[in-house]
Amino acid sequence: MRRVAYPLVSVGAAGALAFGVLPAAFAAPSTSALISEVYGGGGNSGATLVRDFVELGNAGSAAYDLSGYSVQYLPGSPSASSQWQVTALSGSVAPGGRYLVAEAAGSGGTTALPTADATGSIAMSATSGTIALVAGTAALTCKTAADCATDSNVVDLVGYGSALVREGGGPVTGASNTASVARAASLADTDDNAADLASGTPSPVNSAGETPGSGDGDGGGDGGSTEPGPLRVHDIQGTTRLSPLTGQTVTRVPGIVTGVRTSGSKGYWIQDPQADSDPRTGEGVFVYTGSADPTVKAGDSVLVTGKVTEYYPSSTSQSVTEITGPTATVLSGGNALPAAVTLDASTVPDAYVPTAGGGSIDALPLEPAVYALDFYEALEGSRVRASDARVVGATTEFDEMWVTVKPQESPSARGGTLYSSYDQPGTGRMKVMSLDTTTAFPVANVGDELSGTTSGPLDYSTFGGYNLQATQLGTLVDNGLKAERTRRQKGDELAVATYNVENLDALDGQEKFDRLAEGVAVSLSSPDIVALEEIQDDNGATNDGTVTAEATLTRFTDAIRAAGGPRYQWRYIAPENNQDGGEPGGNIRQVFLFNPKRVSFTDRAGGDATTATGVVKTWKGAQLTYSPGRINPTSDAWGSSRKPLVGEFVFHGERVFVIANHFGSKGGDQPLHGRYQEPARSSETKRHEQAAEVNTFVKSLLKADRNAKAVVLGDLNDFEFSQTMTALTDGKVLNSLISTLPAAERYTYVYDGNSQTLDHILTSPAVTHFDYDVVHINAEFADQASDHDPQIVRIDVGRCRRN
Repeated sequence: MRRVAYPLVSVGAAGALAFGVLPAAFAAPSTSALISEVYGGGGNSGATLVRDFVELGNAGSAAYDLSGYSVQYLPGSPSASSQWQVTALSGSVAPGGRYLVAEAAGSGGTTALPTADATGSIAMSATSGTIALVAGTAALTCKTAADCATDSNVVDLVGYGSALVREGGGPVTGASNTASVARAASLADTDDNAADLASGTPSPVNSAGETPGSGDGDGGGDGGSTEPGPLRVHDIQGTTRLSPLTGQTVTRVPGIVTGVRTSGSKGYWIQDPQADSDPRTGEGVFVYTGSADPTVKAGDSVLVTGKVTEYYPSSTSQSVTEITGPTATVLSGGNALPAAVTLDASTVPDAYVPTAGGGSIDALPLEPAVYALDFYEALEGSRVRASDARVVGATTEFDEMWVTVKPQESPSARGGTLYSSYDQPGTGRMKVMSLDTTTAFPVANVGDELSGTTSGPLDYSTFGGYNLQATQLGTLVDNGLKAERTRRQKGDELAVATYNVENLDALDGQEKFDRLAEGVAVSLSSPDIVALEEIQDDNGATNDGTVTAEATLTRFTDAIRAAGGPRYQWRYIAPENNQDGGEPGGNIRQVFLFNPKRVSFTDRAGGDATTATGVVKTWKGAQLTYSPGRINPTSDAWGSSRKPLVGEFVFHGERVFVIANHFGSKGGDQPLHGRYQEPARSSETKRHEQAAEVNTFVKSLLKADRNAKAVVLGDLNDFEFSQTMTALTDGKVLNSLISTLPAAERYTYVYDGNSQTLDHILTSPAVTHFDYDVVHINAEFADQASDHDPQIVRIDVGRCRRN
């Protein structure tokens, strides 16, 4: 299957593709042009032939004109998103003759097809699929045998393997990497694939009567020459993000193999060592071999024939220019690799990307001397190098890390790269992966260094954008990043913390509980109040209606106690089942932990998942109607999202109101590196509404008591410079504490090599004496208990003013 970022959705129980016996397709039995042989194993493991093919025959007594006709392919079990793939035909098939259509090539096989009469790039399945001969070149839309039977443009149809679309009672079986399905020499057709065709050794014949080895063709129409064709890689890459040759077959493109990828999206990179003088036109390109392992090696000098394709990893990403369905001739091996382009502050521009007013930048002429993304695009597929690169994003479970090639660009206090505004996303950030699958990938933390040279082809993916596929990896230098530990609060200080514990549920392993507990008891020095985000119900993702979290919290507080912390108590409002977003069945919610020996919780019954708490004015000041309670939980702002949890506490005789939040995620936003610039941040709309709800509640609190001490905290999923924070602080009712830190310390999360702030603590104006700290224990490390760093504020309640 071609590379996809997310699983395909299957057709439901009522869909014709999912269940039931399908009627057969019956074009009238053909007495002239028909499909005589089908083979989808070309170039696969064990195959002799290098390409897939479809052979047509003519059982009639006159030539059959194929002008305007096509051969089309559909997967054997089509999904709702499957489309027929089309190869246009021309010419004719002689009476009693054959007509050969060459399709995609793999990287295996040893024998070329005879010269094809038509050439396409369809990567057919070796074992299951449907081939149709169609009077027209528009893609068919039928996806069931019954629907195809009524399409008058279908001249003939062959379903093989387990194909759902076929003629007769069943498809013909036996197709494989080494076997085709073919008709008898008589070309008899009874509209029953299982009866009319049988499996056997592939035996393609073209219109000249040639068979493999009898002519000088290679199935791609280039005659098997060892001379380079008329085009070079820079002709393919062109001066924009899209190749001017997209959709065309290019022949015998010369290059040196610079890297080979044998997992995931398999293929190899070639680069022309004879560069042109235009810095916009890249000299490297990726050759995609599909599911087949490449048989070439780095240093091979090759000639590649195939179809130029722009592959989009996702709907919002940029594309990767590729040669697909390739055949390659190796001219020699052991050649020196083309020189790598150096990536550093002198070569990578400071401006990030051109603008298209929110539209696509695909067609804009590249300006590699002006914009970093244009510079990288002009090097797509080419060898690049970085020297002594500092790590700005720790090693992940996918064996990748982020480095910066511009060490002086927005450095954080601990070695990362700060994301401090929308127009300064860090142009020197680069994801590094390794093409060496035999050596363990280094485990690096932020601030470490890849000493020496790291080099390899420059690739692009939807997960992070441009990335260096290392054939040479620098030596990891551990610069000793340590997890932080904040000081313990003084006796007259109320310590309030927030911590996203990343979908913690009662079924998680003890190690996760212990590490998160250490974060609370040791790293945070046992705060008086902890607002937790992402506490799941008692059986996690099991979707059975469970919403309580008592078992989860019992295990967690027991672990905190074992780590040396206090015996915490807790309060929360259980959500309605599957109404608060997050993992289906998990029912995440915010929870208050509090140390009853230091602070008391004021319980006022009545709050539940759908009942809003409110504020009333008393002679002692503001108080909540329900505690714990939720802020306006039926508002559209909280649809499929976590509702804020509000609690009233008393510390040293002073009321303190704490509002724990977990705003909507950034899912659905266009990526910084994508083709739409400036990227749309559609998820912000929901967070702006949520911020306005919390702001309105805080205003009601301050209306009842202008000296009310309120702490608003949690995972707000937005930056300190965002409109979400503007809406939350509207009317100066809240002060953002992250802004009180030095700029180099303002981050709680690391994403794509950017150190950024998603988690926040804000306080009402009456909180005038405080000590605030972000405690870095997770985000910068390869070994994480959570992907978020916690933070804490220590409030000297007695010294806070009363006006």
